Amino acid sequence: MPRKTTKSLKRIIPADTKYQNVLVQKTINKVMKDGKKRLAENLVYSAMESAAAKSKKEPVEILELAVKNVSPAVMVKSKRIGGANYQVPMEVRGDRKTHYALIWILDSARSKNGKSFDQKLSAELIAAANGEGEAMKKKQDAHQMAEANKAFAHFARS
Repeated sequence: MPRKTTKSLKRIIPADTKYQNVLVQKTINKVMKDGKKRLAENLVYSAMESAAAKSKKEPVEILELAVKNVSPAVMVKSKRIGGANYQVPMEVRGDRKTHYALIWILDSARSKNGKSFDQKLSAELIAAANGEGEAMKKKQDAHQMAEANKAFAHFARS
């Protein structure tokens, strides 16, 4: 008798209140710490508005461009084959790309010293939208690792 299949338990994230955009809401959720959503919203909105003022583009457009630029196409995944661990390059799918992009942008903003978080996030969004900054370096590092381990790509199918 075949086993039961599980249904996808993927949560549907509603759009944010100000821009009616799901990506903005995902960003707010990733910024939020200890359930302080209102604070996270204020930080993200002010960062997006200041980034829009500096680059003369729409706030949502800047966020989408930054996430698109930082999203990785391939990453390495550790696989154990015959007693040895190989770093196997694998394609990154859909929501994982967005997840990695947001995590890298926020981590690089948090790691900076000085200014307030919204100013650091604004600077990182502008840098990512222009294809530079720490988050872009993380993406390039991931792609270089995948390129270096291309010889093990045949293990991805097993």
